[in-house]
Amino acid sequence: MDCSVMPIKTQSPGGSNLFMISTTDYFYPSVDDPFVQGQIGACNVLSDMYAMGVYNIDSVLMILASSLEIQDIKIRDIVTRRMIEGFSDLCKRASVEVTGGQTVFNPWPIIGGTAMSCCAANEFIMPVHAVPGDVLILTKPLGTQVAVNVNVWLQCPERPNWAKAQEIMNLEQAYSAYDKAVESMTRLNLNAAKLMHKYGAHAATDVTGFGIIGHSRNLAKNQKAKVDFVIHTLPIIDLMDKIDALFGSNWKLLGGFSAETSGGLLIALPEDKAKNFCQELEELDHQPAWIIGKVVESQNEENQSTILENKTIIYI
Repeated sequence: MDCSVMPIKTQSPGGSNLFMISTTDYFYPSVDDPFVQGQIGACNVLSDMYAMGVYNIDSVLMILASSLEIQDIKIRDIVTRRMIEGFSDLCKRASVEVTGGQTVFNPWPIIGGTAMSCCAANEFIMPVHAVPGDVLILTKPLGTQVAVNVNVWLQCPERPNWAKAQEIMNLEQAYSAYDKAVESMTRLNLNAAKLMHKYGAHAATDVTGFGIIGHSRNLAKNQKAKVDFVIHTLPIIDLMDKIDALFGSNWKLLGGFSAETSGGLLIALPEDKAKNFCQELEELDHQPAWIIGKVVESQNEENQSTILENKTIIYI
């Protein structure tokens, strides 16, 4: 699961059973701006909680490393302070209090944290109840890893990667892809978590470092029912699949293996509720969500997740 779920040993007299839901995650920089990197770090930590349907989060502890590779102390202090400010800003947007944390020196800067919430059983959704007939919804596009790499190439124009990339994209398209990736990585999955309860979600996970196929396989394997996940649609930041192909499918984006930082929620819920879920989420977030697959009865010894060869690509 995306979070630890532990029963609280001491329960209130006559009260409902309570559980401590918690998660820890941290990240190295993937963008230029330390403030934005702080936002991304917080957003990704909180997404683990949102994947469990936990949207009232009690506390976040910040994990921070100040970079020893930045030898100018004034610049190091600015970068470190801006990461803290970005992390705190995102947590404020999520109505979560940062109550402490740990700071160390490290060769590379690091930002992340530990999120915690005390919940009754009806306040979180165990990700194990998908059934045949459910559909799979994804709340953010894929391709962020490719987009941030393209942005790195722009910082080093003397290197051959950007020159090669220009065979299929121009500077404006590269900046557009990066902007879309940043918007996605800093957008909270908070509203999606709330709607999971409203529309009766059966299971969910957030799509991060193992790519859409890695996380969907893990989610499928943990279902109580004998089910397989079949992914028929991939929403992708425009041109990122073509960049991947140009560089020998280095990221394996169309295979579902490309890492996503602070990606969307992959949610299994009843088919008759899916369109309304996507419509309401778009009204709240001003960004689309997509029905990307279906849950079918499994004929295999172990539950599986696959991406169809003739999948549909939606460009964002």
